[in-house]
Amino acid sequence: MNVRSISVNVGKALLVSALFMFLSIVVSVMNGMDSAFTPLLISFVITMLVGSFPFIFVKKAAPLSMKDGFITIVVAWVLSFVFGMLPYVLWGGEFSLMNAWFESVSGYTTTGATILNDIEILPDSLLFWRSSTHYIGGLGVVVFLLLVMPDASPYRLKLTNMEMSSLSKEGYKYRSTKVIRVIVIVYVGLTLAATLSLWAAGMPFFDAVNHGFSIAATGGFSTKNLSIGYFNSDIINIVAMVFMTVSAMHFGLIYSVFATRSLKPLNNSVLKYYLGSIIVISLIIMFSLVLQGDYDSWGRAWLDSSFTVVSYMTTTGFATCDNSTWPLIAAVMLMIVAIQCGCSGSTTGGLKVDRILISLKTIKYEIKRRLHPSAVSHVTLSGHHLPDSTVSSVFLYIVVYMMVIVASIIVVIICGSQPVEAVSGVISSLSSVGPGLGDVASLDNYSLQPELSKFVFTIDMFLGRIEIFPVLVVVAMIFKRDR
Repeated sequence: MNVRSISVNVGKALLVSALFMFLSIVVSVMNGMDSAFTPLLISFVITMLVGSFPFIFVKKAAPLSMKDGFITIVVAWVLSFVFGMLPYVLWGGEFSLMNAWFESVSGYTTTGATILNDIEILPDSLLFWRSSTHYIGGLGVVVFLLLVMPDASPYRLKLTNMEMSSLSKEGYKYRSTKVIRVIVIVYVGLTLAATLSLWAAGMPFFDAVNHGFSIAATGGFSTKNLSIGYFNSDIINIVAMVFMTVSAMHFGLIYSVFATRSLKPLNNSVLKYYLGSIIVISLIIMFSLVLQGDYDSWGRAWLDSSFTVVSYMTTTGFATCDNSTWPLIAAVMLMIVAIQCGCSGSTTGGLKVDRILISLKTIKYEIKRRLHPSAVSHVTLSGHHLPDSTVSSVFLYIVVYMMVIVASIIVVIICGSQPVEAVSGVISSLSSVGPGLGDVASLDNYSLQPELSKFVFTIDMFLGRIEIFPVLVVVAMIFKRDR
């Protein structure tokens, strides 16, 4: 194990958190040194010192191997969670140790689930830090490997193979340095565009900045107890819905649209399936709401259903209404989109529509092959032939994903959670969606869940954010070492 190189790269991750802690301190000063000033200052100093330590004592770090890369990823994320919870613990209020850990993990993994019953009691600087964890985690999940492994391109390629599906590879037709540039440009561009658009739509600037962070990261942390529904503005809701939809699209495709000044890059099967899923499921929920008598207006039912579907499918998790009383069919549809989610190459979580579409095409191919054994055909995606290894990896990930869901549900129920909250909470946590059903629905929170259940939910958040396998690899390495 290359401890020196691992420590240096983990230090880089902690320094990023320290930078945003400093910005949060600036917000506190601008607000007359609010109650979070001292907690943020202490947290900044500690995180800064620990993050800088490797650069002081490690003279020269060798390039990372693939095994070292996996360890770096896991350790960097876990330590970010630990240091990210410091401002919450030091501030107090509802933040017990478990609640602070839950809020920190939820932030960095862009899940957006919260334990807070009263978000608005938090000072602006702590709200900004809370939104900043979204922003760090949202960018980090896509870029982190490329940043920490500049000297090991073969290993980088192997490590990102699961994330970089066929659609991702099609969208990123660039060298590694260009990929980083593309992602950062799109990420920052979406943030600025969403922030300014929300501000122009009538949202106060500070709230617009925080919600802009959450939208670009597909996170979901809001500055209000009623989430984005607090503003009671259809214009704001529509603006947010548009940017949530775009933020869950492949960043390479978004960049290509502006680089080529053409909509041709958007003409692919994955994107069509993604947008089509949103429309179809929104219609199903809309009809269920009206037919059950929950809504008298088709227009209002369409706005609320489409916003909620987009919020769940993009894993953003904002809310404009209380979906805890919606009919069973609506709840089932929301859990389906919570598992599927958006496109690869974005900050969204879940299985991603790429894998779902590949699996559906594979099933169609197998049926066709059995009906016509002599026919020559292949599984294709957006006109590209998919090798068997890609198809196998997709099905392997889906199987492992479902196994984690089942195992987590069992554990959470044993811990004391009710079945509805256990099933929906696990799915939402693993997919980085945030809200579930029942007592953890869109306008509720996870404060009443048992302590052990909260911890299991955070494990699922972590596994879903880094797509499970890096953690499994590190665990396997530990057990192998013990033997």
